Amino acid sequence: MFPVSKSSVVARRSPLAFIASRWTASPRIVQRAAYATLLMAVVIVVTGGAVRLTGSGLGCDTWPKCSDDSLIATREMGLHGAIEFGNRMLTYVLCAAVGWTIIAARSAKPWRRSLTRLGWAQFWAVMANGVIGGVTVLTGLNPYTVAGHFLLATVLLTVVAVTWERTQEGDGAPRALVGPRVRQLAWALAVLSATLIVAGTTVTGTGPHAGDSSDVPRMGFDWASVAQLHAVLAWAVVLLTAWLWLTLRAVNAPAAPRNRTGMLMLVLLGQGAIGYAQYLTELPEILVGLHMLGSCLVWIGVVRVLLSLRERPGTAADPVHPAPHQDGSAQPAAL
Repeated sequence: MFPVSKSSVVARRSPLAFIASRWTASPRIVQRAAYATLLMAVVIVVTGGAVRLTGSGLGCDTWPKCSDDSLIATREMGLHGAIEFGNRMLTYVLCAAVGWTIIAARSAKPWRRSLTRLGWAQFWAVMANGVIGGVTVLTGLNPYTVAGHFLLATVLLTVVAVTWERTQEGDGAPRALVGPRVRQLAWALAVLSATLIVAGTTVTGTGPHAGDSSDVPRMGFDWASVAQLHAVLAWAVVLLTAWLWLTLRAVNAPAAPRNRTGMLMLVLLGQGAIGYAQYLTELPEILVGLHMLGSCLVWIGVVRVLLSLRERPGTAADPVHPAPHQDGSAQPAAL
């Protein structure tokens, strides 16, 4: 057999493996990378809403270029072109954050493949949403593709939130912190919250903020009716969250799920107040934008509540640093 040189082995390594062989990311770096990606995922949703609310959805009238003659926005496109192109550029910032998460997860010692897979799931979610965003432009802001664009952004939020939480726990087998009926109640809350978000996209697709100053088709529903349905679903989510919180207290559940459910309740109440305010004031743009931010926070809160119902300690091959009790003693990091 021919001898294999060290240089040929290095050449066959993937770039990620090459970086990991020369640099070790600490657990804190991995957590910060995941958190930065979560922040950027929220920012891209809110700025995407700003594009629609300022009527800049067709500021760049084609995709992937900004216009038939230019890859970037030009002065002739005005403010709308700058806003739309700026949002497209933020996608690259999001991609950089996702890439940093993948590199950090791959370079951690020991290597946790679960985190790397979650990082790649983020990457493909961003790519898919970029394509749907392009289709949205090419179809002249079809309200159904606009809704799909937002819903896929919510999928990205889900993966990113799970990644951030997973950086704070180990890869050991999950251990339930509550009984099966409480978990079923939490999953019912998640399903109802997802239905609420879908209903919200219907309200948006039927309402007046079409995303462009020109005549853009809307969904063929009665806006008042879908808004009222959305409000009913929102109250159902609030009541189910209160029921879950009371149940967690009744069964003396650990502090994490109780606290996170309480935080979710506060976010829901704030989101409801904004929703009623925008309904009564005929949908001012600033309130609609805040409502989109609230939607992100609500869904992240729901995901965190679900993850708090179990813990995943470290394994012998996957040590994690213990989190301190309030009295200074140590306990396994749990969500």
